[in-house]
Amino acid sequence: MKNKKFIVCTAAFLVLAAVVAFIGIKSSAQKPLNDGEWTGSADGRNDRIVMSVSVSGGKITAIKTVQEDETDFAKEVIAQIAEAVLGGKSVDSVDAVSGATITSNATKQAIKEALNASRGIASKKAKKALKDEKVDIVVIGAGGAGLSAATEAASKGKKVIVLEKMGNAGGNTSSATGGLNASETSVQKKLGIEDSNAQYIEDTIKGGHNLNDPDLVRNMVEHSAETVDWLIGLGADLTDVGKMAGSTNKRTHRPQGGAAIGAHLVPVLVKAAETAGAEIRYNSRVTQIVKADDGSVAGVKVLSEEGEYTISASAVIVATGGFGASPELVVKYRPDLAGFGTTNHKGATGDAIALVEPFDADFVQMDQIQTHPTVVPSNGFMITEAVRGNGAIMVNREGKRFGNEMATRDVMSAAILAQTGKTAYLLFDQGVRESLKAIEGYAKKGLLTEGASLEELAQKLGMPAADLKASVDTYNSYQASGNDAEFSRKADDMPRAIATAPFYAVEVGPAIHHTMGGIKINTKAQVLNKSGSVVKGLFAAGEVTGGIHGGNRLGGNAVADICVYGKIAADSALEFLGSK
Repeated sequence: MKNKKFIVCTAAFLVLAAVVAFIGIKSSAQKPLNDGEWTGSADGRNDRIVMSVSVSGGKITAIKTVQEDETDFAKEVIAQIAEAVLGGKSVDSVDAVSGATITSNATKQAIKEALNASRGIASKKAKKALKDEKVDIVVIGAGGAGLSAATEAASKGKKVIVLEKMGNAGGNTSSATGGLNASETSVQKKLGIEDSNAQYIEDTIKGGHNLNDPDLVRNMVEHSAETVDWLIGLGADLTDVGKMAGSTNKRTHRPQGGAAIGAHLVPVLVKAAETAGAEIRYNSRVTQIVKADDGSVAGVKVLSEEGEYTISASAVIVATGGFGASPELVVKYRPDLAGFGTTNHKGATGDAIALVEPFDADFVQMDQIQTHPTVVPSNGFMITEAVRGNGAIMVNREGKRFGNEMATRDVMSAAILAQTGKTAYLLFDQGVRESLKAIEGYAKKGLLTEGASLEELAQKLGMPAADLKASVDTYNSYQASGNDAEFSRKADDMPRAIATAPFYAVEVGPAIHHTMGGIKINTKAQVLNKSGSVVKGLFAAGEVTGGIHGGNRLGGNAVADICVYGKIAADSALEFLGSK
C-alpha cells in the first residue's frame, strides 16, 4: 500500500514538474519584442552578413539586408530566409538551403541576433582576451583536412588549437557535392558493390595523366576504407554510393539519397573536433610559422580581432586549402586561365605558399589547375558530376551531344569551350531528378529550365526541337543496347533512358575548381624541403599539398584526400611529439 502511494505521489510530482518546466520554457520563448529597428550580424561565405529587423506593436514588420557580399544565388537565399521569418516561421525552423549552407546559417544567426537585441538579450559573442600560450599542435585551417586532423589529434588527448582566418568552418569542403571516394569499404560490401584498391589506384593515376605521385595515391587508397568507417563513427552518413566520371566502379560515398557531402560533413567534423577537446578560433589569420634555431617548427604568430599573439607548438599542420580564388596566383602559374570564374570560396588564396617558404619547403605541379565543366555561368554555382553519373547528357545550343559525358573534367571542360557560346546544357528527365537528392536543391535555387516535353524544353532554350529530340532518341537507343556508337560512353555509365517527363536543362560552363599542385609531402604528410629532407614538426594535408592528383583530379577524390591525409597528418604529428 505504501509503495502504491509512493508511486502515485512520485507520478504527481513528475507531472507538476513537467508543467512548471513547460510554463517556464513557454514564458521564456514568449519574451516580447520591443519596438524599433534592430540589427544582427554573422560571417557569411564571402564576408559579414548584417540584417536589420523592424518591430512595431511587438510584431516583426520588416527584415532587410544591410550588408552582404555573397553570390547572386546566395542573395536569393538571404531573401528567402528573411521572407520565411517575416511570414511567421521561427528562425530555427527555417531550413538551410543546400549549396548555400554557410550563407543560410549566417543569415539565420544575424536575424536571431537582431531579435535577441529587441528582446533585450545580450549577445553571447563577448570577445576573449587572447595572449601568448603553448599547445601541443596548431592546425591552420578549419576545412575538411584541418577538422579531420584536429579531431584525430584531440581525441588522443593532445591540446589542439585550430586557427581559421574566415568567420566560419568548412572552406571549400562546405561546397563539396559529389562525395568521398573509397574502395573495399564496409558500405560497398553491404550494398553488393565490387571494387578493389588496385582499380581505384589505376583509375586515379589514369585520370591524373600519370603525373600523380604513385606512393601518395596508394597511401590514400589503402587508408580510404578505414577513413569511411572512422567518419561513420563520428556520425557521418555515407550510406549511398554512386559513380563519378573516371571511376570504373561505384565508390563515391555520400549521404542517403545522393545529398551533397560537404554541407553534411562539415558540421559533423566541427562537432567531433570540439567534442574531442579541440578549440576552433575564427577570424584568426596565421601571419607566420615560427622557425626555431635548428630549423624546426616552434609555433605560429596570429592576427585576430583581439590583436596579435603567439602560440608556441612543436607541431603545426598546414591545411589552408588551395589558391583557386586568387586570380593573381592562378595567372602566375597558368596565364591561359586569365579571366576564368571560380567555384572556390573567398578564402582560398594560397596563404600557405608564403608561410612555408622560410623553411625552404618544396612545391610540386603548381601549374596543374583543374576547371570543373559544369558550373552555372551566371552565379558560379557548381552542378555535381553525380547528375551525369545518374544518367544526364550534355547538349550544345544546336541540340546535339558533343562528347562522352563521363569523360574526365579536363576533357569535358575543353569540349564545352569548343561549343557555340563556350557553354552547354546539362539535360535530364524526371527519372534522373528523382534518383539524386542534390537536384532538388538546384530546383529550389531556380537553376533548372523545365519542359513538359522535349519540344517545349527546346523552345525555352532556343534550340532546334527536332535536333534535340533526335539526340535524345539516339542516346536512348544507345542506352538500351549498352553501346554508345558515337562517343563510347560505357553501358554502366548510362543507367537510365531520358524518357520520363518533365524534362530539365541547366546551362553550364567551365570554371576554376581545384589546384592540384602545392606543398610537397611524403606518405606521412610531412612537409619536405627542396633537398628532400623532412621539415621537423611541419605537416600538411588537403588541397594545400601537391602530387596526389597529378594533372587532373577525379570527382570524389578531394574529400577522400582531405579526410585521409588530415587524419594521417595528425597521427604523424602525434608520433613526432612522442619522439621528442
